[in-house]
Amino acid sequence: MNKTKKKKAKKKYWSLTRKFWLIYAFVLLSAVMIFLLIGWFGNLPDFEKLENPEIYLASEIYSSDGEILGTYYIENRSNVQFRDLPKHLVNALIATEDIRYYEHSGIDLKALFRVAYGVMTGNHKGGGSTITQQLAKNLFERVPNPSTMKLVVTKLKEWITAARLERNYSKEEIIAMYFNEVSFGSQAYGIKAAAKTFFGKSPDSLNLQESALMVGVVNAPSRYNPVRNPERAFNRRNLVLSQMFKYGYISQEVYDSVKQSPIDMSNYMQADHRTGTATYFREYLRGQMKEWCKTHFKADGTPYNLYKDGLKIYSTINYKMQTYAEQAVDEHIGGYLQPAFFTHWEGYTHAPFVFKEDTEEEVEKIMQTSMKRSVRYRRMKEAGISKDSILKTFDTPVQMRVFSWEGDIDTVMTPLDSIRYYKYFLQAGLMSMEPHTGYVRAYVGGIDYRYWQYDHVTMAKRQVGSTFKPFLYTLAMQEGELTPCSKFPNTQPIIELPDGSTWEPANSSSRKKGEEITLKYALATSNNWISGHLINRYSPRAVIKIARKMGVKSHIPEVYSIALGSADLKLYEMVGAMNTFSNKGVYVEPIFITHIEDKHGNVVERFAPEKNEAMSEQTAYLMVELLKGVVSYGTGIRLRLTYNYHNPIAGKTGTTDDQSDGWFMGLTPDLTTGVWVGAEERSIHFRTLTMGQGANMALPIWAIYMNKVWEDQSLGISKGDFEKPVIGFQIETDCEKLEEENQGRFLIDDYEGEF
Repeated sequence: MNKTKKKKAKKKYWSLTRKFWLIYAFVLLSAVMIFLLIGWFGNLPDFEKLENPEIYLASEIYSSDGEILGTYYIENRSNVQFRDLPKHLVNALIATEDIRYYEHSGIDLKALFRVAYGVMTGNHKGGGSTITQQLAKNLFERVPNPSTMKLVVTKLKEWITAARLERNYSKEEIIAMYFNEVSFGSQAYGIKAAAKTFFGKSPDSLNLQESALMVGVVNAPSRYNPVRNPERAFNRRNLVLSQMFKYGYISQEVYDSVKQSPIDMSNYMQADHRTGTATYFREYLRGQMKEWCKTHFKADGTPYNLYKDGLKIYSTINYKMQTYAEQAVDEHIGGYLQPAFFTHWEGYTHAPFVFKEDTEEEVEKIMQTSMKRSVRYRRMKEAGISKDSILKTFDTPVQMRVFSWEGDIDTVMTPLDSIRYYKYFLQAGLMSMEPHTGYVRAYVGGIDYRYWQYDHVTMAKRQVGSTFKPFLYTLAMQEGELTPCSKFPNTQPIIELPDGSTWEPANSSSRKKGEEITLKYALATSNNWISGHLINRYSPRAVIKIARKMGVKSHIPEVYSIALGSADLKLYEMVGAMNTFSNKGVYVEPIFITHIEDKHGNVVERFAPEKNEAMSEQTAYLMVELLKGVVSYGTGIRLRLTYNYHNPIAGKTGTTDDQSDGWFMGLTPDLTTGVWVGAEERSIHFRTLTMGQGANMALPIWAIYMNKVWEDQSLGISKGDFEKPVIGFQIETDCEKLEEENQGRFLIDDYEGEF
């Protein structure tokens, strides 16, 4: 009986003791909070900071079909709303970090006393920080090696901030803020960036095991990184799953099944501006947006910061079409043309350079210039290293990773040899736009941005060859006296120049020499003599004027040889100009952005293309008919014979002197697409017209791209015909007898002269 009384007395004593300390702790905590509130221990984050924590938000680039193409950032962070979070992800967080999340108001006293009891008894079980406290912690500056007193004060501040967060935000908003704030490692801040980095998807697409892994990684991003530490990450993920099972968020059956599944990191890609989709476009847009930010201001009067302010940039690029364009370049260049180029030059001493004389000396000049332009050379020079020492390093073998179409290769070679190695690779540019809107749907600036940053869409100017001839023929059509079926004598013109000399353009074929041929036949077969007759009739200045109306801004020399394409122009300009024909004579400036939003979703600017009437609708239609002949029986006939396309297509091939540049401009009612192919140096090219012409280098990329586009019914790109002018069009464009006479007689490589 005495023992029973003693037990009851002891139990009562401990009960009273616990109550005393609870009351004491409550009073002490209340007093400290009052002191904090009146500023005794320093300032707390104000309400504005709670709503707008000072974090850097990445600016995001969206495709027209809603995919994220890339981001510009200091911290790769983008915000989401609670509705964007899958239920599995929220449940995983609560089960692992704060099971009483919906029961407390920011501070879980029960958990705190459990922690205190564990510390005193040595039986520590779990932490005491709530999700809200963990969020609040991020609002305070981290102080290295704080004193005990400083640590206590900071912790108390976090408690008060957590309480304020709970008072001002809903539970759902706090969860969203938490997932936006935390780091997942791999340069991914916030769940949106993490889901994209680890799994290549948006947060709302995360499945159960992926959600569990994301919650597990947050605890220690480096330790549980699934790429570097897959076993630790696997165990950590399963711990989160066990917590979800423990608290009833998943069943025993689901838990037993999912915990066995391996972690799939096949879509892992750490954010990098050099990789991913539309790399050249993203870099071009970076420059445009940096200039935009300088002249556009936030509400506080400061200019926007591309890397901090979380802008949403809605581009015109279609993700599917961009993917198809990149695949087309890879398939043709990597799968056919580059291997053919290697074979073509095998065994040649100075390969792949072509010079008429002093080859060794000219090659040495190019190599020295390329060396001095390299990043390695510039960095060493900036570091104050002597020229002799720099040159020595370029002749010293080092380990490096180099590009190949079969995958990157780890090898050992001298930096100078690597420069020569890269000279062998053919480059490409592609731009595809909608005729009426001006929206650029695909943009490929090169074969691999990691190794070649030079953009062949908006930066490079290359000789355009016969793709320039449509400007000349447009002039002839709009004067009214000539039609596609008008005939000219197929004779070599002799044009007297202002300095007293003469210019006599040459053809590479004598077919129909001395006969009268139609303009449609002449353009289709890229006849240089007829181009000479036309420019002599209208003058170089008149041709330049029409080119300007069609959007060409680059310098065009006022010389007669521009009739054959001697001018250096950008692919961007050429596509925009050729698009005028598809758009019924109205030039529409190619544009890349539809609108920009700030981080709150407010539209800060909308964009519309500039337009001007460059020619009459009738002239534009006549030019389309002329360009159809190129595909039907001229230099673009490969589209019919090899690719079996029989729908209406207008096009123009182009091949420059010595096959240094290959072009193809292809027009359909819904898309205008231009392709350029060539090497980094103009002295590097195929030695034969058969291999180096635009119909072999560039046209196949257009064909592969359009095949993918047409096969994708979701894009809605038709195979229909171009619209005929509704009023007053009575000109004969068929020249049917001529076409029937020559149908099937033209070989793919039997062209009149693409120079």
